[in-house]
Amino acid sequence: MFKTVAISAVTALALSTGGAFAAGEGGHTKDVDFSFEGPFGSFDQFQLQRGLQVYTEICSSCHGLQYVPLRTLSDPGGPQFSDAEVRAYAENYEVFDEELDDFRAATPVDHFPGSNLENAPDLSLMAKARAGFHGPAGTGINQLVKGMGGPEYIYSLLTGYTGETKEEAGTTLYENEAHPGTWIAMAPPLYGEDVEYADGHENDLSAIAKDVSAFLMWTAEPKMMDRKQAGLTGVIFLTLLSVLLYLTNKRIWKPIKKKYES
Repeated sequence: MFKTVAISAVTALALSTGGAFAAGEGGHTKDVDFSFEGPFGSFDQFQLQRGLQVYTEICSSCHGLQYVPLRTLSDPGGPQFSDAEVRAYAENYEVFDEELDDFRAATPVDHFPGSNLENAPDLSLMAKARAGFHGPAGTGINQLVKGMGGPEYIYSLLTGYTGETKEEAGTTLYENEAHPGTWIAMAPPLYGEDVEYADGHENDLSAIAKDVSAFLMWTAEPKMMDRKQAGLTGVIFLTLLSVLLYLTNKRIWKPIKKKYES
């Protein structure tokens, strides 16, 4: 019986590993250290603010964040802008108001606009959609220890262009080491020094890509810190409960054990 179960487990692991390699064939995801990784990690408020700037000035021309309410920019654990700053930022966008049957300036209760192009995917859930098994033998060890892998993929994609191009069916394709198949229709969106940060933070290609990747992870998992806190609280509670139950069990059965031993 045990031998059968062991063989089944090994077979399942081999199949899942093979699938992981097949899914990532032709793409290479770089290992990047983010502040929110691990059970005790948290988002860097200033990095999220810089990432929002990169998204606003570069990414939003094509892509959208339709599932993200603008008001969440002031939530704890996120960019944590003031209410006044969120209202001022929201006014940069226009939304269609069905009651007015016309466009109006967005307010914090509205969501980010959707993508401007049909072939440009919305980025709200990109970090979760691109989370894949990567690590030792594709077993997902890195995911368990460090994180989901989505922001690493986004970073790798943004920094993975080689500069080589080719044309197929009238479409220009760009070689990218991170993209499955190595060729992608999206031109390099970042080159380095694309934005000027008010805090004087470095703005080379790697730094900008890391900032916007962290921001997109937040858009996909805005409540990550709350879940981590709840999980840690649950682990501590269950640990204390286990100790109390063990001590209670020892105390209840101690007299009975002595009685039978004597």
